[in-house]
Amino acid sequence: MTTTTPSVQLVSDLVARIPAFRDAYESHVFTQGGVLPHVFFWDVVQGTVRAFLEEEGSTVDWRRTLDFLEEQSRRGDVGVDEVIVTSFLGDLPRPHEPGYGIVRQLGPVMTARFLRMRPRG
Repeated sequence: MTTTTPSVQLVSDLVARIPAFRDAYESHVFTQGGVLPHVFFWDVVQGTVRAFLEEEGSTVDWRRTLDFLEEQSRRGDVGVDEVIVTSFLGDLPRPHEPGYGIVRQLGPVMTARFLRMRPRG
């Protein structure tokens, strides 16, 4: 019997809630031979920021993505928090990069964690 880790479950739940990540997920699983949450979240960051910037062809609903991640952040699961903080918040654009404004759209839990990690943005 295989046990799904909280971080792998986070990825599954994200793809179920925001189907626009399905293609990236399937490509990720094929390329990596399974789910590597920290690696997959690079695609999540890129897709979310592209949608925030309203780039042509972007199908991700960035608001739903942030809402989902905020909801997951409130759970207090260490494995989930590690992925969200390290591989989502940590990879958001820097103040001088396009899309940095997304930082002002984070919910209260993610904002607090983002500011602890990157106090200067």
